[in-house]
Parts: sequence; C-alpha cells; structure tokens
Amino acid sequence: MVVMVVMVDGGWWMVDASCAPFKLERSFKFLSVEAGTRLQYHRKFARSFTSSFRRTKDLIKEESARKTNKGDEHVHEEQVKAGIQEATKQQIKRPWQREGADKPPVEQSHRSMNKNMAKGKLLTTPTRLLKLILPLPVDATHDEEGNKGEFRSLAQNENIQPLALLVHPQQPLSYLERLIQAELPAVHDSDGHEKMPSIHFLAEGSERDEEGERKDKTDSNIASYSGLGHEGEDTPAEHQDWVRWSSSTEIGDFIRDAARGREFVVRVDGMHAEMRVDVPSFNDRTYYMRLRLRRMSRNIEKLSKIKKECDILAHRGAHRIAQAGFAALSGWWATVYYVTFHTEAGWDLVEPVTYLAGLTTIMGGYLWFLFISRDLSYQAALKITVSRRQNVLYEAQGFEPQKWEALVHDTNALRREVRIIAEEYDVDWNETEDLGGEEVKEVLEKENDKRKRRESVSDGDAAEADSESQRKGESKDDKTEDKKE
Repeated sequence: MVVMVVMVDGGWWMVDASCAPFKLERSFKFLSVEAGTRLQYHRKFARSFTSSFRRTKDLIKEESARKTNKGDEHVHEEQVKAGIQEATKQQIKRPWQREGADKPPVEQSHRSMNKNMAKGKLLTTPTRLLKLILPLPVDATHDEEGNKGEFRSLAQNENIQPLALLVHPQQPLSYLERLIQAELPAVHDSDGHEKMPSIHFLAEGSERDEEGERKDKTDSNIASYSGLGHEGEDTPAEHQDWVRWSSSTEIGDFIRDAARGREFVVRVDGMHAEMRVDVPSFNDRTYYMRLRLRRMSRNIEKLSKIKKECDILAHRGAHRIAQAGFAALSGWWATVYYVTFHTEAGWDLVEPVTYLAGLTTIMGGYLWFLFISRDLSYQAALKITVSRRQNVLYEAQGFEPQKWEALVHDTNALRREVRIIAEEYDVDWNETEDLGGEEVKEVLEKENDKRKRRESVSDGDAAEADSESQRKGESKDDKTEDKKE
C-alpha cells in the first residue's frame, strides 16, 4: 500500500493515495513508506479528516438555507407592497376614498370594524347630498383571507370596511348601481364568462296600510304612506311585500316611497347577497336644514330688533318733519291774517305777496318731485324722508340692509324646501318651533310680502318700458316708411 502525506488546513495528513477524491491547493511531496509500519496512523488521520469534512459541509448547508429564507422573505415583502400600492392606485382613480386604503384588509385593527354593522345607513349631510354607507358582502381586491386574483373567494366577508358613497337625490338609481358595481368583483355566468353583478333596489309595496294589513279592494288604487322611516314600527315578515324599482327612478323619489317601511334592500345578483339599508325619516332628512333654520332664525331675531328700533325712530323723525311743516303753514296763515287786518298795509299789499309765495311753493315742490322722479304724493315724500333717516340710523347701528335681505331670502327659501319635504313625507311640520317663535315667522312673512310687491312693481315698470320701447320702434318704422314713399 502506498500512502501520501498532504497539508490540509495548516496540518500534515497521511492518507491513502488511491482514495483521495479532493483537489490539492498547494504543492506537496510524495513520500513512500511501508504500509505495515504506518497503518495505525493512517486510520487515525483518516477518521479526523472525515469528521472535519462533514462539519464544513453542514456549515455550508446552514448558510445557504439562511440566505434562501432571507431571499424568500424579501420577495414576499415586495409582493405585499406591490399589492397595497396597486389597491391604493385603484382607489385614487375613483371619486370616493376608503379610510385605511394603505393597510391590508386583514389587519387586526380593521377586523372588528364591520362586525356590528348588520345594516347599511342612509345619512344626510350639511349639503344636499346623501351619504350611503353599505356593508359590502365581498371586496373587489381581497377576500376575507387576504387572497386576490384566482385565489379570491366570494364568501361573506366581515373584515371589509363599510363603503361610503355620496349621491344626490336627483340622480337616478342607475348611477348608484354603477358605483356599487365598481366596488364588487366580477361574477361568472352559466357559460363561464365574466360579467358585472346586477344590482336591484327593492322597497316595501303599497298594498298594505300603515299597520301592515292588506287593504280592501276599494282602496287598491291608493298607495299607503308614512314618513316615519326607520322610526316607525317593524312590519311583520309575513306582511312585507317587496317591489323592485326601476333603475331610472330618482334616488329622492325612491327614498320617499321607501319611507313607508323601515328599510329598503340592495340585492346583488350572482353573489346571492343582499344589503338592507335603514330609510331616513323626515326628521333625519331635514336635520341639517332645520339646524340651519334655527341658526338663521336666531340671527333674524337679533337683527329684526335693531331694524325695528331704527324704523321706529325714522318714522318718528318723518312725522316730526310733517308736524313742523304744518306749524310753518299755520304761522304763515297767522302772519297773513295779522298783516291784512291789523296793519295799514291791508289786502292790497298782502294779496300779491301771498299769490307769489303760494305759486313759488308749488313750483318748488313740482321741481323737487321732478328731480327725484317719484309720484306727486304724500307717501312718496314720506318714504324719501324715512329712507334717508333709516340709512343714517342703520349705519350708526352697524345694520347692513343688503345682508338682511339676503338672510331673509335664504331663510324663506329654506322654509319652502323643508315644507316641500314635509308634504312629500306627509308629515305635519311645526314651523314655529324651529323658527323660535311667532315673531320671527311674522317678520319673515312680512319681508316676503314686501319682496313680492317690489317684484310686481318692477315687473310692471319693465312691462311699461317694453311697451314704450315697442311704441318708439313702431313710430320709427312708420317714419322710415314715410321717407321711402
């Protein structure tokens, strides 16, 4: 047997040259010795080399496994980030935003958000828009396990945040249908083709009265009505007759008709899911309107007191001016009487003086009314004096007539809007309670009557101006025709 001595890991080793399967990294010398004399050393060194080689191999395997795990974790993190970014981009493209769009739906803080929301809600806003909150059964991006794509399931999902949509009462139900479809995944028909799920809106029928009993045949053409909405009593399940509404119906009309019951249903075909939504009552629908009406009524009450005081003072000043004029005329009469009958001048001197004085007064008054372009009446003169005095007092008290007129106009418009909704809901609205008393109501009605009179007068003036311009145009046409002839 021939053995060889090699240097491995800084030491010299004696191994069998016929079974050396490794490459030598540095030069070494072959030494030949007798096999019998070195056999025991050969076996000892061979066992040590084998154990060292196995330890090195195990270390290499552990290091490669660690690197593989780190690479897999990095790839998984990149995939999660890419999914979140894609979902965020899709939500930014839509006109509505979900809170927490940058967080996965399976996060623990979001897991309990939709647990207690069994029904949707239809809320009013400070504007004319309505806020519809729907507990979606499924999500377009993930399922309840966080899967997406072909791994997504269409099971009931309690971990998805409720969806909020802003709609206008005058928009059709088809618009709301498209908004809901944009948040739902596609479904497959019987042929395996993908399609968007159909959305249907159902409300309780009108074949029963307010107590849920079926009407008589004589009343079959009269629809029952109650504006209580979710504030009303529950209709027994055996008395509920659901009616599907056309998608071309306005949302406001659908809600008003659905107010006879406590809720309406949004049914999603293809997923065997339906969402029940509480119907807002008259109090819910007009909450922000009546809140604004109370705030505006308080401002009107405060400003009306200032205006009333200024108007009283202005009218008193006008009456004082009229009384002073009567006193001046009385003094003039007394002077003429005294000069005529108790002095040597007599009537020969007083007559031309009184004649000229009276004629001068008439001419001065005529020129004054001609300058102001008003009617020759006591009311016109009184109105001018009152208006001037009012403007002075308003400026002193910080009262702005333009702001007052705008406030009264907006309040009356809001009153009309609430009154229209009350008529649609068939509810008796206590207007005095929201206005804060009969005084504010009288002020609003009085100002409304004044505005109507001004508009009628302005319309009459405009009609007169139009007729006058038409007459002028006809006269011009006649003149041109005469010239041509």
